[in-house]
Amino acid sequence: MWTLLVSALVFALYVLAAVFAIRAAQTARTPQGAVGWVVFLISAPVFGVPLYLFLGHHRFRGYRIARKHSESVVEGIKTFADFSRPDPATMRINPRPFEALAHLPVSRGNGAALLVDGQATFDAIFEAIDAARNYILIQFYIVRDDALGQRLQSKLIDAAQRGVSVRFMTDAVGSYGLPTAYLDTLREAGVEIANPRDRRGPQHRFQLNYRNHRKTVIIDGETGFIGGHNVGVEYLGQDNYFGHWRDTHIKMSGHIVRQLQLIFTEDWHWAHEEDLIDDLDWAGSESDQDMNALLVATGPGDETETGSMMFFAAITEAKERLWIASPYFVPDIDIMTALQHAALRGVDVRILVPEVMDHRLPWLAAFAYFDEVRDCGARVFRYTNGFMHQKAFVVDDTLAAVGTTNLDNRSFRLNFEAMALFFDSRAANAVAQMLEADFEQSYELDRDLSEQRLYIRFGSPLARLFAPIL
Repeated sequence: MWTLLVSALVFALYVLAAVFAIRAAQTARTPQGAVGWVVFLISAPVFGVPLYLFLGHHRFRGYRIARKHSESVVEGIKTFADFSRPDPATMRINPRPFEALAHLPVSRGNGAALLVDGQATFDAIFEAIDAARNYILIQFYIVRDDALGQRLQSKLIDAAQRGVSVRFMTDAVGSYGLPTAYLDTLREAGVEIANPRDRRGPQHRFQLNYRNHRKTVIIDGETGFIGGHNVGVEYLGQDNYFGHWRDTHIKMSGHIVRQLQLIFTEDWHWAHEEDLIDDLDWAGSESDQDMNALLVATGPGDETETGSMMFFAAITEAKERLWIASPYFVPDIDIMTALQHAALRGVDVRILVPEVMDHRLPWLAAFAYFDEVRDCGARVFRYTNGFMHQKAFVVDDTLAAVGTTNLDNRSFRLNFEAMALFFDSRAANAVAQMLEADFEQSYELDRDLSEQRLYIRFGSPLARLFAPIL
């Protein structure tokens, strides 16, 4: 009897593995991912089946795109595109690929200020929260109940008590350790909460691999913030292991803030089933800086590979300079090829990554890619003054970007991300100057993988096997 039961369970397991293998072949986001899952499921179903339930990734169905379901917003975007269209003479780069990926137009009339490191970032965010008159929209991947998190909580409570509408959202995986009491305190003070533990979504469908990695603050539809910082004292450089935390946020004004606001309304509707379109200010003002800009939001709900294609479009536009800062370097084949080709055609390609490790697998996997890009003429710099977590890039003196997207498969295909793109020489020069200072705090990698320490030489190729989910 026991033997029959075991045989039946094993048979059922292999049937399930076969079903999942077919599904992986049909729905995986990349051919490499499909092959990897099929081989893993068939050869080791005991491990493959449960891992596929949680980590198997394909297009995220059911994510409601608010702009497609609101006639007023669709019409507003069309009018907005005509009203805010940049002067073609000011555009030295083809915006069409970026606009197609964003489903939004590049606009003029925008302003930007780089916020280097945590103190500058949260000083600016808290100042903006204190000045809010009508509403605050706030979303972070990670929120901790530490000194910084409690200060944010206090600022939001003060705003709510003076009559400002406050909506707060975080990610279930990123903020797994955030106590329920933290959210209850906000709610009792009048803050509207999209509780990640209560909302519909990935955690109820064995899709914990999908995460909303965006870090968004919007004040009255006039001022917006996005970048690499989360809410925790380590982002202020107060962690004994990481020490100085090198990160970048950007403070924005102008039409791009309303684009960021639109993305927030989509996330909020998915998390909280509330449509904010009619409650927010979509008119706003323009910035005297008058920069051309676009907010590109990407995620697993998109019909195309928007995250990877955004980087591909930027890389292929580079003629003289392509500098990228990312804490993780686990690119897909297309991005690797684009980087190599850019270096081969004489572009100054530089990749800035941290020397300090925060996640072992992506840190190790990156070494499996360094030799390939360096052989084509690209340069890899390893930041040594603490931990480098910023997500930024600059193309020539024509395009600069700051946001939440890492140069890895997770950001390209599994996370909901957003990048602020500025098609302006002033923004490009500001980011370039910032990165030049970071290069001075780094050393250039000049050793091949075969010359690295033993655990890197053997661990890196093994870690690369997990590239589709890193």
